Amino acid sequence: MYQCALSVNPDQAEAIAAMLYAEMVRHGYTHIAEFHYLHHDKDGRPYTNLAEMGTRMVAAAQTAGIKITLIPVFYQKGSFGQDPQPRQRRFISKTVDDYFKLLEKSKSAVKNNPNVSLGFSVHSLRAVELDDIKTTYQKGPNDLPFHLHVAEQKKEVNDCFAYCGKRPMQWLLDNLNVNDRFNLVHSTHLNDDELKRLAQSGATVVLCPSTEGNLGDGIFRMKEYVKLGGRWCIGTDSHIGLNPMEEFRMIDYRQRLVSNQRNTFEGDAAAYMINEEIESGRKAMGTISKNHFEIGKSFDAVIYNAQTHLLADTSEKNRLATILFTSDSSRILGTIINGKWVVKDQHHMQGHPIKTAFSKAMRELKNR
Repeated sequence: MYQCALSVNPDQAEAIAAMLYAEMVRHGYTHIAEFHYLHHDKDGRPYTNLAEMGTRMVAAAQTAGIKITLIPVFYQKGSFGQDPQPRQRRFISKTVDDYFKLLEKSKSAVKNNPNVSLGFSVHSLRAVELDDIKTTYQKGPNDLPFHLHVAEQKKEVNDCFAYCGKRPMQWLLDNLNVNDRFNLVHSTHLNDDELKRLAQSGATVVLCPSTEGNLGDGIFRMKEYVKLGGRWCIGTDSHIGLNPMEEFRMIDYRQRLVSNQRNTFEGDAAAYMINEEIESGRKAMGTISKNHFEIGKSFDAVIYNAQTHLLADTSEKNRLATILFTSDSSRILGTIINGKWVVKDQHHMQGHPIKTAFSKAMRELKNR
């Protein structure tokens, strides 16, 4: 990862992102929150346009036809109390003011575009001085969603406790006014008190099951969290998996495995997961909408082939569960964004130039 991060130039980053985003659309995603921290040039120097790389992510999203919430990330340290490593030099904003300058410049990348919005973020407790985390949130924009990685790995929890005498989620809940603007990615390793307080806060937990599984991070206490009224949505994080239905199945099945029970959620599990994801996922993007297909809003949808086996003979009552628990991308007829087909019959409307640019970038990087 670091080798690629230190090698990629803006043109290559844009080409890679466009390919990724096109694949996400093919799997049914219509909006991405880009948790973005590859900010500077290969030597760690800011570009003339401080938001050059973020601007490239926006351009890639426009090419791929997907909506994007650009989330410039504040990344300052190598770990708790440690200077950043040389290989992290492209990520680093040294001070809160440096980060706010980046955030301010990022506003120009999203200005006057209804398909682009902005969030702000601290990478994690280990990546920014604790006092600077407080300042960033307290002095940051009060109308944008706030994202942060927390309690992803056991080592992070142990290192945090050794550094400040508190676990990561404990520190966060004790020191910031955690509320429904917070989107806390992973939140994997929580004790009983943290889980209860988190659910009561109104914050959204962003679960990334395929990435968490790939990295061996652990399993979030989903079954208990939902019973406490906690809110959540999904993300793809490292993009090791791009099928949202697989993410939902992993969430459900991991709970069954650890609980030895065959029902994770009460009632219609598929309907619950889809509805919760849409409502909380939109909020994480900075969009508030209770009605999935609100009149006057743009029409965004993934279209499944109702004539495929199982679906063709499934009642309306069981249709959503059949899609979630049995379907893969081959059942998708296409994806519509802003009322227009972006992917149809598995073919992206800009697929050829996107793939050509991606292949060129990969050949140049020589890291596969």
